[in-house]
Amino acid sequence: MMQLIRGFRDILPGESAHWQAIEEAARRLFADFGFQEIRIPLLEKTALFARSIGEDTDIVEKEMYTFEDRKGDLITLRPEATASVVRAYIQHKLYAGDPFHKLFTIGPMFRRERPQKGRYRQFYQINAEVFGTDSPLIDAQLVYILMTLLGRLGVSGVQAHVNSLGCPVCRPDFKAALMVFALGRSAALCADCLRRKEKNPLRLLDCKVPSCREAMAQAPEMGTYLCPDCREHFQRFLSALSRLNVPHVPDSRLVRGLDYYTRSTFEIQTHVPGAQNAIAGGGRYDGLVKALGGPDIPATGFAIGLDRLAEIVKKDSQSAPGRPDVFIAALGGKSREKAFEWACRLGEKGIFAEMDFGDRGLKAQMKRAGKLDARYVIIIGESELSTETAVLRDMAAARQEDVPFSLLLGTVIERIGNPH
Repeated sequence: MMQLIRGFRDILPGESAHWQAIEEAARRLFADFGFQEIRIPLLEKTALFARSIGEDTDIVEKEMYTFEDRKGDLITLRPEATASVVRAYIQHKLYAGDPFHKLFTIGPMFRRERPQKGRYRQFYQINAEVFGTDSPLIDAQLVYILMTLLGRLGVSGVQAHVNSLGCPVCRPDFKAALMVFALGRSAALCADCLRRKEKNPLRLLDCKVPSCREAMAQAPEMGTYLCPDCREHFQRFLSALSRLNVPHVPDSRLVRGLDYYTRSTFEIQTHVPGAQNAIAGGGRYDGLVKALGGPDIPATGFAIGLDRLAEIVKKDSQSAPGRPDVFIAALGGKSREKAFEWACRLGEKGIFAEMDFGDRGLKAQMKRAGKLDARYVIIIGESELSTETAVLRDMAAARQEDVPFSLLLGTVIERIGNPH
């Protein structure tokens, strides 16, 4: 028997309906805040992610699905969405006329990480990106949107962890201080951190290995190295969150895992039992558009882990298929042909009509109609064919009537209400 590739999974009926409800809530909220959808390809040139995410990150070094196409070019299944959205923003000159754009995308990403609960090698994200402003107010609005969405979905006990990563003016001094601090603690660092401390010392603060966390517990904090502009930017960000009554806590260890972040960065954490701690995160990436060949336009954004979010949003895990408006119980081949025609015609009009395609008796079909909780049942057999009159049964009221074929569909649509 063929099995799934390790780290991948199927999202089955019932669960997929739960996902659709979450996605629809996100789409409605994005529309309320003026975001437009962008759909980006699954495959991009590998260089896009190496240049944007950073060649020394775990994602680029160890986790990307990269391979050669027939021409020998390196291509990669997208490990995240921001780089692709930025590439599209530049390539299609969306900045022409007005650089300000609010964009969102929903879809799968791919990373060859170690599979665990809530983390898969094909995973799904809801992403929002804003181009054309360096205002900390838009950063605060993004956090507010995240918290609003979680509130609408019934997720409680969440808090925003926030930090500033500085800018090219002040971050070099902080990196230098981190490297000096780490040199004296090399013996306690894991192999990954020993490699990172020379090329990407900020990642030392993000390591989950207990010995590394303990060794770096007293490390310098970015806040003491912020230049005046970055310090003012961060304070305005915090002030805006306070005015919006968004629960938040400054977190000097929050660095995120991608090289392109600058200034405001944030992570939404939950304490739901059994869930991964972080379910969303993001921040500002003011230099990325220019780094990928576009004009010098600031940008900011976030990503929600849809797999994790779906696990903690309350749902009926045994969600049943949608309730049919009508079940057509047909007896005999000619009756099934007529029932099939009616089911298609009703479906065209927005009425969910189900039928039995086998040759079961009336009792078995009525039992199935009850199990599906159909609102109405149409019964048709040889007798009904001869008189061209079907039986229409109201299941809740437990009463039935004879309706001529010529009036049947109109009667059903009238009783149920035509959605179209």
